[in-house]
Amino acid sequence: MAPCPANRRLVVRGRIEECSSTGHGLCHLSINKSNDITMAKKAKKVKSAKGAELRIVNPDAAGIDIADGIMQVCIPADRSKDNNRAFGAYTSDLHAISAWLRECGIKTVAMESTGVYWIPLFCRLQEDGLDVVLTNARDVKNITERKTDESDAEWLMLLHQYGLLKASFQPHNEAKRMRTLTRHRDTLSREASSMVLRMQKAMQQMNIKLTLVLSDITGKSGIRIIEAILAGERDPKKLAELADIQCKTPKEEIAKALEGNWEEDLMFVLRQNYDTFKHYCTQLGECDAELEKLMENYRAEVAKVEDTSYSPAKKRRDYKKTRHTVSFDVERKAYEMWGVNVFEIPGISHLTALELMSELGHDFTRKFPSSKQFCCWCNISPNTKISGGKRISSHVPHRRNNVGLIFRSIASSLANAKNQLGNFYRRIRSRAGGKAAVIATAHKVAEIFFAMVANQTTYNPERVGIDEKVLLEKRITRYKRELERITGTHIEIGNACVP
Repeated sequence: MAPCPANRRLVVRGRIEECSSTGHGLCHLSINKSNDITMAKKAKKVKSAKGAELRIVNPDAAGIDIADGIMQVCIPADRSKDNNRAFGAYTSDLHAISAWLRECGIKTVAMESTGVYWIPLFCRLQEDGLDVVLTNARDVKNITERKTDESDAEWLMLLHQYGLLKASFQPHNEAKRMRTLTRHRDTLSREASSMVLRMQKAMQQMNIKLTLVLSDITGKSGIRIIEAILAGERDPKKLAELADIQCKTPKEEIAKALEGNWEEDLMFVLRQNYDTFKHYCTQLGECDAELEKLMENYRAEVAKVEDTSYSPAKKRRDYKKTRHTVSFDVERKAYEMWGVNVFEIPGISHLTALELMSELGHDFTRKFPSSKQFCCWCNISPNTKISGGKRISSHVPHRRNNVGLIFRSIASSLANAKNQLGNFYRRIRSRAGGKAAVIATAHKVAEIFFAMVANQTTYNPERVGIDEKVLLEKRITRYKRELERITGTHIEIGNACVP
C-alpha cells in the first residue's frame, strides 16, 4: 500500500484526538448479508518512540464516492495498478463494481449517504457479502485541497482503513420496506389534507360557511352535504337534514351556512378537488393493506413473541377513526414486534407507533449501547461544547431526524396531559420555555421507550418524575422559607391554604 501524504497523517492524528474526546457518537455498526449485527472496527492508537501513532484496522477497505451517474471507487494501491476507477451507475455497472472489489480482496466498503443514490449500490454490495459502512457526509469532510471525485474516494478509503468512520443506523430489510410505505402514506395524508383546504377555499368563495357549523367537513355529515351539493341539490333546508343526528349545531344554523351563490366555475373546482380527495383516501386504504401484509411477513421472519401472549383485553384505549387513522390494529402489531405494549406510554398514538415501527425495526436496541446514544442519534439531546474547562454552548444541533421528530410530536401532545409526563412538560416550560420543554419531554419519552423495549418491562408512571402533589408541597415549603426570610418571623402552615 502506498504511503499517504504527510499532511493527511497530521489531519488523521488531529481527527483521532477529536474522536477520542467525543462521547456522544453513534456506535460503529454495520449489517452483513445475513442481517446480523456486527461491530465495525474502531480507530486504534498506540504509543511509540515518536509518540502516539495510528494503526490500520481495516486493511481490506475501499472507499466509494457516490453520484447520480458516476461511482468513483478507490482501493489500496497494492491491489491494482488502476486503483481509483470511475464506474457508471447502471445496474450492470453496480455488478461490475462488486465483482472488481471481490476480485481485489476487498472485504469492507465505506460510502457517503448522498441523497438516495447510494441505496442500489449499498444493497448490491450487501447482498454479495461485503461489509458496507454508510456514513454521514458531515463526518468525512475532505482536507483543504482541490476537491475531486478521486480525492473524495481516496479520503473515504483512508479514513475507513484507520477506523475513523461512524456507521449510520440501518434497520432490518423488511423494516426498510415498511419505512418506505409509511413515508409514502404520510405524503398521501398530507396531499389529502391539502385537497381539503382547497375544497374549503372554493366553498368560502361561494359563501358556503360549512366550516363554521361543522368541525370537520370530511366527516360523516360533511361528506353527505358535499356529495349532495355536487349532485345538484341547492335547497339549504334539505342539505341541512343530511347532517348526522349527533351533530351539535342546530339544523337551522346549518341551513343558513349553506346559502351560497353556486357559481359554475367554483363548483367545477370543488368537484375536482373532492374527486382528488377521494382518490387519495382510496390510495391510503390500499397503502394500509400493503403495510399490513409487509408486517405479517416481517413478523414471520423476526417474530419475538407468539400471538397467544397478546389479548385484545390488554388494549390501552379505543381511538376515534378519521381519514388519517390506520385501518389495521397497530397496537397488536407493535406488541408482536417489540414484546411490550408501548401504548402504555402517554402520548403515543397509532400513527406515531406505526412510524416508530417502520423507522426503527425490531432490533434497534441492540444497535445502540444505551438510551443516551439512542437519544443523541434522535437529535433530542443537546450538543455540549467545552473549551478551556468552560461550557461555551449547549444546543440541539440543527439537523433532521425522523425518529426525533416523532418523539417531539409525542411531547407536544402532552402539554395539557393530566399525568406525570404532562407535569414534567409544564414544569420545564415554566422554567425554560416551550421549545426546551418539547426537547426535554421528547428525551424522557425516548428513554422510557428504549428502556421498555430493551428490558421488556411495562410502563411505570411512578418512575417518570415527581407527582403533582409532591411538587405542590415543595412549592409551599419554598414560599414559606421566602416569607420567613422577608418578614423575619416563623410562619406555621397547616393543612389549610394560607389566605
